[in-house]
Amino acid sequence: MTKNKNNQAIWNSRIKKKGSVLFQKVGSSISIDKRLYKEDIKASIAHVEMLFKQKIISFKIKNKIVYGLGKIEKEIYKKKFDFKNKYEDIHMNIEKRLFQIIGEEAGYIHTARSRNDQVITDLKLWMKSATKEVVLNLDKIIKSTIKISERNIETIMPGFTHLRNAQAISFAHYLLSYVEMFQRDKKRFENNFYNLNENPLGVAALTGTSFNIDRNYTTKKLGFKSPTNNSVDTVSDRDFVLDFLYSTSVCSIHISRIAEELIIWSSDNFELIHLSDKIVTGSSIMPQKKNPDLLEYLRGKSGSLFGNLFSMLTILKGLPLSYFKDLQDDKELVFKSYDNLISCLKIFNEILNNISPNKKKMYELANNGFVTATDLADHLVKNHSMSFRKAYQKTSEIVNFAESKKKRLDELKIEELKKIEPKLNMDVIKVLNLKNSVNSKKSYGGTSFENIKRMIMKYKKL
Repeated sequence: MTKNKNNQAIWNSRIKKKGSVLFQKVGSSISIDKRLYKEDIKASIAHVEMLFKQKIISFKIKNKIVYGLGKIEKEIYKKKFDFKNKYEDIHMNIEKRLFQIIGEEAGYIHTARSRNDQVITDLKLWMKSATKEVVLNLDKIIKSTIKISERNIETIMPGFTHLRNAQAISFAHYLLSYVEMFQRDKKRFENNFYNLNENPLGVAALTGTSFNIDRNYTTKKLGFKSPTNNSVDTVSDRDFVLDFLYSTSVCSIHISRIAEELIIWSSDNFELIHLSDKIVTGSSIMPQKKNPDLLEYLRGKSGSLFGNLFSMLTILKGLPLSYFKDLQDDKELVFKSYDNLISCLKIFNEILNNISPNKKKMYELANNGFVTATDLADHLVKNHSMSFRKAYQKTSEIVNFAESKKKRLDELKIEELKKIEPKLNMDVIKVLNLKNSVNSKKSYGGTSFENIKRMIMKYKKL
């Protein structure tokens, strides 16, 4: 055995010349994938236990490797592990340290596997844990939103289309629309478990192995549902990465949309929402300012999350089978998206717990823009045997008249209404009331108070 053989690159016996400093810098990913140390050690322990079970390595060697890996995990946890760029990645850094601890028996750890299947196994294990953390934070946001909604079932505000007053709506109902969005986000992440739950370990570089391994054993040990079916696809597959990056991107869209709404609603022009001093910042020059910086931060972060998804799509777009160095970027993109999304979810939950509606202003704004006009048209259809198009025309005439008189619809007298549509009687007055308007929308999914109460109960059960 040559001196210091195991302190050199693993392929040193084949490639005689040392790589340039620049090449080593480009080739090293340890600064990124050292984050996978727990998963790498867990997968390695399962692998060597399987090798022993299959009588490929001895009991003594298995125990020495497991002991060494346990010691390495403690060193990394206590920040006493020396990560070296020259060993490229987390896999080789751990393996090289294992040689230092237990000697030549460390060389058996890589029997019947490759870094190609090893890294995908590590990443999938990490992503399963990451997905659970995302879902946990989504649950917190959903609960916070439901809590605010419960307090504001009868808080009336204008619902907008084209950012203009459209119809009266309950503030709770508006908030619960975001619960629906975050519920879909949850489902997306939970559905990703299906693809994450296939075990890559054992396909080796791309063809499988001639060793009599038991992939079902490592599958069970590592908490996967089943082993992957095709070795070439396994080392090439990054669909599960795309699924994760897509899910983080869609979730960030939802956060960005509600952040934008809260920015608008809290502005001086709207004043529908009050932001606590805990979630605003000041100005370096204007003493009076209270700026919604956190909401703007959330709105802006979606861009970087989209970028990570587009980067991964571009990497895979023209990539032949099976493994290429291009794929090394997958981990950094996943980690960045995860970190950003978790940060955004935590910040957004903090914001939700530090906002309050300006109920008076909401009601006043809902009274602008003739928001009960559709209710009037519906009333004509239901009570006076009109087609909707004719009712629409009559209502438009009434709206134009009210606008010319600078009155709200509910301020018009019955005599004024009857001049335009003689069939109308006093029953129409209650139709033009905001609260009655909101409460009349009893169709499933509508904004009536009873509907909202039922939906809140449904969400709580979920």
